[in-house]
Amino acid sequence: MPESVDDLRFFTVVAASETLTAAARGLGCSLPVVSKRLAAMEQRLGVRLVRRGTRRLVLTSEGAALAKGIGPILTDVQRLEEEISGGSGELRGTLVVESTLGIGRAHIGPLLGEFGARHPRLAIRLTTTPLPVSPHRRDFDVAIHVGPLHDSTLRMRRLARNRRVVCASPAYVREHNAPATVHELAGHNCILLRENHGDYALWRFGEGSEEFRVRVAGTLSSDDGDVVTGWALEGRGLIMRSTWQVAPLLKDGRLVRVLADVPTPNADVYALHAPADHVPARVTAVLDFLGERLPERLA
Repeated sequence: MPESVDDLRFFTVVAASETLTAAARGLGCSLPVVSKRLAAMEQRLGVRLVRRGTRRLVLTSEGAALAKGIGPILTDVQRLEEEISGGSGELRGTLVVESTLGIGRAHIGPLLGEFGARHPRLAIRLTTTPLPVSPHRRDFDVAIHVGPLHDSTLRMRRLARNRRVVCASPAYVREHNAPATVHELAGHNCILLRENHGDYALWRFGEGSEEFRVRVAGTLSSDDGDVVTGWALEGRGLIMRSTWQVAPLLKDGRLVRVLADVPTPNADVYALHAPADHVPARVTAVLDFLGERLPERLA
């Protein structure tokens, strides 16, 4: 068996990663260190845990069995640690948070810094990704996701209300006039955000069963939300962005909403975590904290 609980935690990250390089990033160490430690575990156990020579990390049957059995053990260890240290009221251990890049950089990162200051014995590791959070990878305690997620195996907690809205700079509206209906979007330069491998030229309006999509076009597109917003601020066209991203710009007048009377679907901010009979205290604490502070930042 692995020599320590730390080995179990190490292999949990390896098993949940797509490559050893990704595991090294998640563990905060170099690829050679991960390879050496994994080889040492395999030597002690006398079996291969990971198949080498593939583009993606593939567990052997023995590796898969080990990964499956680790979860309940680590849950029991976490419960025991909390029972022992519960009298102090301190959060300990490591909190692993994954978030999509934009909201992670703008809001989740600063809030986790604030949370960490309140709990100095807790190590916090935030990973941001430009792609939607993958609920099938469980190398996180909490994942932050914007918009609906159809995965019943995870517990979801709404942290803040959010919608996507169409907006432009006052200068653009003065020069080109604001569209009065969604059909008039065809006559405007719509700045496109290429994300999530979806059809980014379709803008969604309406709610529930009355939701509909409008195809838009324009001369500018980017896979970077900050670049897209910057173009809008320069008066180069219309954008459709989340309120968590543009609310400060709307408040100070650098952007103005257009088509404000046309509803848009909910794209609320959710926290996801694995279902368990015993939710670690660090997870409960950070969910409560984010549920209180994130709406305040977005107000």
